[in-house]
Amino acid sequence: MLWYALRALRAASINQIIVVANAELQEQIGRFDVESVLQEEQLGTGHAVRVALEALEHRTGGRILVTCGDMPLVTEDIFRGLLGALDGESGGAAAALLSVKMPLPSNFGRILRHGPAVERIVEVRDATPEQLAIDEMNAGIYAFDEAALRDAVGYLRPDNAQAEYYLTDTIEHFARAGKRVVPVVASEHLHVLGINDRVELARARKEMNARLCAHHMRDGVTIVDPQTTYLEPELEIGPDSVIYPNTSIGRLSKLGTSCVIGPNARLSAATLGNRVTVRESVVIDSQIGSDVSVGPFAHLRDENLLDDRVHVGNFVEIKKSKLASGVKVSHLSYIGDTSIGEETNIGAGTITCNFDGTKKNETVIGRDVSIGSNTSLVAPVTIGDGALTGAGSVVTKDVSSGERVAGNPARPLPKK
Repeated sequence: MLWYALRALRAASINQIIVVANAELQEQIGRFDVESVLQEEQLGTGHAVRVALEALEHRTGGRILVTCGDMPLVTEDIFRGLLGALDGESGGAAAALLSVKMPLPSNFGRILRHGPAVERIVEVRDATPEQLAIDEMNAGIYAFDEAALRDAVGYLRPDNAQAEYYLTDTIEHFARAGKRVVPVVASEHLHVLGINDRVELARARKEMNARLCAHHMRDGVTIVDPQTTYLEPELEIGPDSVIYPNTSIGRLSKLGTSCVIGPNARLSAATLGNRVTVRESVVIDSQIGSDVSVGPFAHLRDENLLDDRVHVGNFVEIKKSKLASGVKVSHLSYIGDTSIGEETNIGAGTITCNFDGTKKNETVIGRDVSIGSNTSLVAPVTIGDGALTGAGSVVTKDVSSGERVAGNPARPLPKK
């Protein structure tokens, strides 16, 4: 969730980002490449901001944006809008806050107005029944004049039901001091959905997925059923590609143009060329060239490299292998730790026996090789260019180029 909020902040050109975290979260912050400060005691949002301000060098004329780390749907436009409202045409505002019309009931604090002006914010636990009926709520995202904020947090007191320092109390402080607070109304309440339980997490995930599907469809991708297509951010999907139902594409996958994925497919960290078809199959951590077909019911995993025009058929598993252009592995085979040359055909039921009980061993198969059905290749072993193995062979020794072998163990066949 934090990653999404940080992405929106960076997109809004926020120069310096400080994350206020507890001890558990602070251990993980380093991977986000941001500053962090430790809030040893969780004494409320006002206390969290005070901790951050202590770590931030004072800047004359500075502006400070405050947002929550559990709002994955927040957009850069919201941040830009708040900063723009703070500056305004007339300037001089102490704060700008984001308000939102939320369905009732809600745990968001209620905004109390005196006419058009924001008077104060009351948290749910401190609200009266009449105040709980108000549907304009505080989204928890603010832009502050830095000097005004530093002054206001000094007046915060834990005089409330939770005995915490509320950042929302700064709004009432500004109002009483005659300082201007500018409300900015969010266009959609889902943009500021906070995550407090797994129900809200699922709702946010559904909304994010709908956004991602819409983005790619507008860029020329056909998604047959967005409700059963599951995407992650930072994907590349080329135009004129078609995504069929029950398909998941994630982890920085890159797809070329005119690909056909699904139904019932899963891609993760997969790079595909143009005109690739993946049906009812799993492709993980693999690179695939153009004009390749995979599936149905194939499984590619762990650093595979497939060149152009490769065909991987039904019930085939390929692991950490390189398949040159034109290779065919059509049926019921396991290929692991293997290099296969151009235009080679792997017969049904072929197995590379790559594990000797201690370590994984490599199999090298040359170009224009014909591997017969139900062949077992006991690694380490090399099959030369143009060689052939008979059906049911158990190959335990290297096979020379052009040689024909068969049997268990495989032996050379008489030359014609």
